[in-house]
Formats: sequence, structure tokens, C-alpha cells
Amino acid sequence: MASVSRQLASRDAEGDMRLPADEAIAADARALSEQLKAMRERLFPPTSQKSLRSFTSGEAAKLIGVSDGYLRQLSLAGDGPQPSIGVAGRRFYSLADINALRRYLADQAIAKGNAAKARTYLPWRNAARGEHIQVISVTNFKGGSGKTTSSVHLAQHLALTGHRVLAVDLDPQASLSALFGYQPELDLDGNDTIYGAIRYDGSARPLKDLIRKTYVDGLDLVPGNLELQEFEHSTPQALSQRHNGKDAGPLFFARISAALQSVADDYDVVVLDCPPQLGYLTLSALCASTSVVVTVHPQMLDVASMNQFLFMTSDLLNVVREAGGQLNFDFLRYLVTRFEPNDGPQAQIVGFMRSLFGERVLTASMLKSTAISDAGLTKQTLYEVGRENFTRATYDRAMESLHAVNSEIERLIHTAWGR
Repeated sequence: MASVSRQLASRDAEGDMRLPADEAIAADARALSEQLKAMRERLFPPTSQKSLRSFTSGEAAKLIGVSDGYLRQLSLAGDGPQPSIGVAGRRFYSLADINALRRYLADQAIAKGNAAKARTYLPWRNAARGEHIQVISVTNFKGGSGKTTSSVHLAQHLALTGHRVLAVDLDPQASLSALFGYQPELDLDGNDTIYGAIRYDGSARPLKDLIRKTYVDGLDLVPGNLELQEFEHSTPQALSQRHNGKDAGPLFFARISAALQSVADDYDVVVLDCPPQLGYLTLSALCASTSVVVTVHPQMLDVASMNQFLFMTSDLLNVVREAGGQLNFDFLRYLVTRFEPNDGPQAQIVGFMRSLFGERVLTASMLKSTAISDAGLTKQTLYEVGRENFTRATYDRAMESLHAVNSEIERLIHTAWGR
């Protein structure tokens, strides 16, 4: 790669020996890919794969909803999964241990006839009680509004609180996949994204074959890459064939929904990270959704852009509804992201939105934080890094913001289930 860079510099200097634009861009892409690969190998040795940190007994107790003393009693009695013992006898639990403890405590509660208590330990949805799978689209066609950051932290929060979660990367830029440790051009072959399950030709695959386990117990992923863009190109062709009497299967707006229904029994919540555009893929995601979260950065240009997004979405979804699409959301919420409370103009815009949309603006806001951006430098989320990596005030402030936002969405999910 170094030789390629020298070659480019030499040709630029000589002027008449410059590479054609496509070759120059391809060389830059290869060089960057190699550097990203080297960074991954350096950050996550020895396997170059990410892993989730262990949790102290205090953190584990808080996640489960019991006291640290009660966990200690279980450990001493040999009941349930046992922690690993570190320096000075400190107890540590993996998320898999925590989820096993949840199942153990739920079984104990059910044995005592307390089903309601069991649900507090293990919040899986109960299909027999009419608790349908929640499919949440995180969307806005304005780049930089915090869609991917919000999506990944929401998915991880729900997994940490004991839910079975599927995250789906619908963005060809694959930022969500990168945060889960994937480098699309190296780790994915053709037909490895959800496009493989919703394509119109004979190469379609079952969605269950495309789902990958992640390092977060209870959280699976359908990664993304550039092939997702093919859905935008193949859909007009399929619509044309249908117009000419050829059956290409479900219409475009029903294809993601059909794919998700094939794996619905395995999950409580699906989080869809939508691309920053209002194309066929985003419309199909919205039609598959039971709920929608629109991320908004509180700047006037972003709010103006959101206004156009809402008009376009309304018009297009109206066409979809007239064509037979089902559009019934349990909730639609606006999430204020990268918010700086001490910024007067931002505070005014947030106040304006709250007066206009009322409860459709989430009470909690995602604060702008150096902790979140610093964690992103190593392709990590704030849930993945320990408090010791930041100043306590910075970390606690960011975690409080994340917990407030995601807990509010979690409560909306449980309300939709009638809890």
C-alpha cells in the first residue's frame, strides 16, 4: 500500500501521468481498507474479533434488578451460574452469565407461582398473551443525525436488559456493521445482507441463514454492505415485470416484513438502522415496522430537512397504503440527538419541537458527549468500554443520557405489549 501511495504522489507530481479517476479512487479504497484491517488486528487481538467486557457483581445485580448482596448469597450457596473470581476475590459476570441468572431466577419465580415476578427477571415477549414482535425503524434522511449511534446503543441496551434482539443494517455504508466489528469488503461475500432475503430472483436465501451471532449475548446481526443498493435498482425492474403480468412475489414494501416474520419466534425486538435516503429500502423498512424513531439534531437546517422528510414520507406511505400496505405504528417518537443543553439556540429548537409535537418528542435527549465519540474511535459503544477509560463525570453524564433515552423506548415497547 505504501508503494501505491508513492506511485500516486509521483504521478500527481508529473501531471501528465495521473491515474484515471476510477483507478485513483480504487487505490485509495484499497489503502484505507488495509489500514482499517490493521487497526482491527491491533485493537482486538489475538482473533481480531470484538468481545464484550465482563461486568462487576454490582453492575450485574443492577442489570438483573436484584441487590449485590443477593447475588453474593447465590454465589456462596452455589445456586445458578457462578461468576469468575478476580483479584482480591472480586466477582465478575459475562453477559451470558447474567442471562443465565435471569433464566434461573425466572424459573424460581414461576415455581413459586409468581409469573409477574418472572417477567421482571426475563422480559421476553409472550406471543400467547398477544405480545407481538417489535420492529423499530431508526430513520431520517439527513446524514449525521445520529441514526447509527442511536440504533446500536438501543439494540445493546435491550440485550443488556434481557431481551432477544436482532439488529439489521440497511445502510449500504454499513456503519452499524462496523460498530459490531465487521469490515464488509473483507468479512462479507455476496448475498450476505438482508438483500439476500428480499431480492426478486432465484438467488434469494432464508433470512435465518443471513443472521450472525454477535459478541453481545442475546443480540444477533444481519450485516450490511454495498449490495443493499441493488434493491433500489432491481425494484423498478420488478414493478415493470409485474405491470407486464409477471409475478415477482410480494411487492417491495412487503418484502422486509415477510423476511422478518420468518424469524419472529426467535426475537422480542428488531432494530432497523435505515439508510440516509427515502428509497425503496427505507419504505419497505417503515412498512415492516411496528414503531418508528426519527432522530433529530437540534439545528435549524436539520429541522428544516426533517420537515421535507416528513412530507415525502407521508406522500410515499400514502401511495403504499393505497396499494395495500399496512401502516399501523405502536408509537412514533422524535429523538433529539447530539444535544448541548447549554447551547441557547439548540434549547430553543428543542422547546419549539416539544410545543409542536408534545409527547411524540422523547422526554430524554441523547446528549453530545466526548465519551461516545471517543469510544467510537475504537469502533466501540459506551456500553462496551469501562468507566475507567474516561473521567467519571464525563462517563456518568453520557451513560445517564443513554440510559434515560433507551429506558424510555423500552417502556414504550412494554406498553405496546400491554404491560
